[in-house]
Amino acid sequence: MSEEKIKILTKDNRIITLKELFEEQEKTHKEQASLPFEEKIRILVELQKLALNWGNRKNVIVWDIKDV
Repeated sequence: MSEEKIKILTKDNRIITLKELFEEQEKTHKEQASLPFEEKIRILVELQKLALNWGNRKNVIVWDIKDV
C-alpha cells in the first residue's frame, strides 16, 4: 500500500495520509533546526526539568543556566 493511501488519525483528530505525516515531520524538523542556539538550550533545560519531575528521579542533571 502506498503512503498516499494509508490514512492516520492524529492526536488532534485530523485524518491525514502517511505522506502528509512525513511532510509535516520534515517541516517541523527544519523549523527546529533553524532555531537559535540559545533557544535550543532553553528547550533542553525544560526537557531536563520534565525528566527530573517525571517519577521523582534523582539521577537527572538539570543545567543551571544564567542569563548573561
